[in-house]
Amino acid sequence: MNHNDIDQNLNEAIDNPEHLQILLENILSKDDQVRFSSFKTLLTISEKHPVLLYKHWDRFAKMLSSKNSYHQYIAIHLIANLTKIDSENKLDNIFDTYFGILKQGKTMTSGHTIEKAGIIAKFKKQYRSKITTILLNFEDMYKGGQTELMKAAVIQAFSLYFEESNQKEKIIKFVKNSEKSNSPKTRKLAIEFLQKYST
Repeated sequence: MNHNDIDQNLNEAIDNPEHLQILLENILSKDDQVRFSSFKTLLTISEKHPVLLYKHWDRFAKMLSSKNSYHQYIAIHLIANLTKIDSENKLDNIFDTYFGILKQGKTMTSGHTIEKAGIIAKFKKQYRSKITTILLNFEDMYKGGQTELMKAAVIQAFSLYFEESNQKEKIIKFVKNSEKSNSPKTRKLAIEFLQKYST
């Protein structure tokens, strides 16, 4: 799906509630192409016009508990973006479910949960310390494989809100320890992070 298709779908969804409803239904489609293209449009909406999707929060929240990893993946991304306008504090009711995905030990969904945690921490000040603690100690919850690669996702999350964090020393220590990771991606991100933030 190219940018023109996304823009066309986006404009139609903004102008036509029925089209938006179709996109919402299509993210549960068994057809990979239909599901993915609908998700990409909704992801753009969640970034540029989140108010259009906020009323559908409960739909996405339900998807977090799906046995289908792709459904969880979609919910992880959309909910993270919607926390920017979560005036009703709906995250309170699903926080444990959201981060409970780490306990399932699936690399894909856990990695995205970790990475998108940075967006939530940026927008939800009241959860910033709790999320930082989860990220610093993610191995206590995550029992899947590729833990060294997962540290790359943690560093990516920290980079989204480091300047707003009140636990900078702990974050810097975690990243410094990751400089010796056996994951090339993690090492690269650790070096770049420290060059930017470490004094």
